[in-house]
Amino acid sequence: MDSAPAKPKRKIRWKKVIAWGAAGIVVLAVLIQFVPYGRNHTNPPVTMEPAWDSPQTRQLAVRACYDCHSNETTWPWYSNVAPISWYVQHDVDEGRADINFSEWDRPQNEADEIVKSVRDGEMPPGIYLPTHPDARLSPAERQALIQGLTATFGPGKQGQRGGTLAGVGSAH
Repeated sequence: MDSAPAKPKRKIRWKKVIAWGAAGIVVLAVLIQFVPYGRNHTNPPVTMEPAWDSPQTRQLAVRACYDCHSNETTWPWYSNVAPISWYVQHDVDEGRADINFSEWDRPQNEADEIVKSVRDGEMPPGIYLPTHPDARLSPAERQALIQGLTATFGPGKQGQRGGTLAGVGSAH
């Protein structure tokens, strides 16, 4: 019986594998910068704002909501670095499509949910707050914003979109 000599096992050179993997990641990170999405940092003109019940309500909304829900977005430096830029652009595009405080003269898809989203803590979203600490509302500020939004858009108030807010007046 012939038995072939055993081939020596190839030793994996982990340093080389790690070096090639790191180089691949760097090349990929550079290449994705050329994807033409996430850098459309335009702020269209403000055509109409809501008739706010008070300057305080507007100030709280500007602080907590306007970066995604208005045409007055402040674009931070990292909004130019993919893939983060893709996420930021998507959130602003989606936010403006749902409700845009700078274009109150057009229908607002999610206007009925404003108070409920703030009251339930959905807005501003938690992922936004570490990089935008000024948007973090104290319990008193959150309550003041809820009351101001209710007074601005609440029951019996007919806005440009012809509707009233859902969830207004219900307990949390």
